[in-house]
Amino acid sequence: MPRDTALIPAASLMILDDRKGNVMGMDRIAADRIIDGKKFAGSLLDDITARVARLKDAAGAVPGLAVVLVGADPASAVYVGSKHRQTVAAGMNSFKYELAAETTQDELVALIGQLNVDPVVHGILVQLPLPAHLDTNAVIQGINPDKDVDGFHISNAGLLSIGQPALVPCTPLGCLMLLKDQIGDDLSGLHAVVIGKSNIVGKPMAQLLLSENCTVTIAHSRTGNTPELCRAADILVVAVGRPGLVRGDWIKPGAVVIDVGINRVEIDGKSRIVGDVAFEEARHAGAITPVPGGVGPMTIACLLSNTLTAFCRQHSISID
Repeated sequence: MPRDTALIPAASLMILDDRKGNVMGMDRIAADRIIDGKKFAGSLLDDITARVARLKDAAGAVPGLAVVLVGADPASAVYVGSKHRQTVAAGMNSFKYELAAETTQDELVALIGQLNVDPVVHGILVQLPLPAHLDTNAVIQGINPDKDVDGFHISNAGLLSIGQPALVPCTPLGCLMLLKDQIGDDLSGLHAVVIGKSNIVGKPMAQLLLSENCTVTIAHSRTGNTPELCRAADILVVAVGRPGLVRGDWIKPGAVVIDVGINRVEIDGKSRIVGDVAFEEARHAGAITPVPGGVGPMTIACLLSNTLTAFCRQHSISID
């Protein structure tokens, strides 16, 4: 989509029920303004799969991703299973390490040390959160930065901060891809507001937007004028874990809104997943990611993209 200084015109819009395809009501968000992260992620995975096949033909090897799960947290187990399936589907080697919750720090660090030097492992991911007795930061910093496909190692964070090539955290990378798909490759001069300052999303998201020559403002729990800041944003990225924090009247007409939040709430006695943006109030957004189905599917796709990048760098091969 070509870049326009007004972004995407606002209008009085409608939204479709995902399950039935029926119009749910007036003055809501039209289906063509809803950013389909699942579709975009599918296209990205198709491209990754094709590149892996070409690498196999040319180099006789494929990327390998090792995922380490400590304990039996149900949500983490689901995520690890999904990562394994999509890794295999892309033609990569998948290595799962499922460790007991009682695993010691020394045992976990020793495993990571083995994976760091394993020539068939090109990417390492330790599923978070870890059990409370383990030092998460020490574990992450123990990963070889060249294999840190989560992009959390201090070396990759530092490279990103100075605009040098790095393995970038997957969720912010996916957000940037979705933004460029909506606005175009040139984001320069646009005002971007990022709500949230975590090392996983907020800070790297701000760095990525700075690298695209956006004017970036970060808001957080101690920011006193967050609604006012949001109303001036051409791009609004929200990642705080507070359901419905951003109201419709916070959103600038035509702005592109990326909702990273994933919150489970009870509505009419039923459990639902919602984002940090009051979705049905976002009538003036030029485009917005839904929850679920927006940013979430991009995270695993970008994990595999990072694994492919890591493989190519380790073998001094062009990623194309």
